[in-house]
Amino acid sequence: MISTNNFKTGITIQHDGNIYMVIEFQHVKPGKGPAFVRSKLRNLRTHGILDKTWRAGEKVAPAHISKDKMNYLYAMGETHVFMNNDTYEQLEIEQKTIESQLNFIIEGTEVNVISFEGEIIGVDIPEKMTLEVTHADPAVKGNTATSATKDAVLETGFKIQVPLFVNQGDKIVVNTNTGKYDTRA
Repeated sequence: MISTNNFKTGITIQHDGNIYMVIEFQHVKPGKGPAFVRSKLRNLRTHGILDKTWRAGEKVAPAHISKDKMNYLYAMGETHVFMNNDTYEQLEIEQKTIESQLNFIIEGTEVNVISFEGEIIGVDIPEKMTLEVTHADPAVKGNTATSATKDAVLETGFKIQVPLFVNQGDKIVVNTNTGKYDTRA
């Protein structure tokens, strides 16, 4: 069991039949009354955020998740196939489980497949990915009154805002947490 006093960012816990990762936490000792821990938790199955207040010292069950390095191979209808780099074992994951991560991974991308007691929860991708721009709107001269960006489509099909100097065929670095342009590769 883990005490709420020992919370750290990134630990995983079980609560109400779900698996959560601690995103933020704060120990609060009010002038009157008992101490408590205010936390922000991410549900690893639904990716929803839960704000939860715990009594100081309250015990919660740890969730031992495993991360296996795998390569993304290909899409097969509504499932996507990954291969373990060590055992060459292939694993199929449903598209709805990894919907947001698919915007940033291409064939051959190395990811960490996250599982809990045999159940696939999702994939963990690098914070920054280098992707090719397959389509970019032409830059309109003098269109910089508000922001100097234009629409572009990446090789994964993801639509993104990029600076005016980015053209079709360029490789750019994208922040996978925010889904925004970072730099040119």
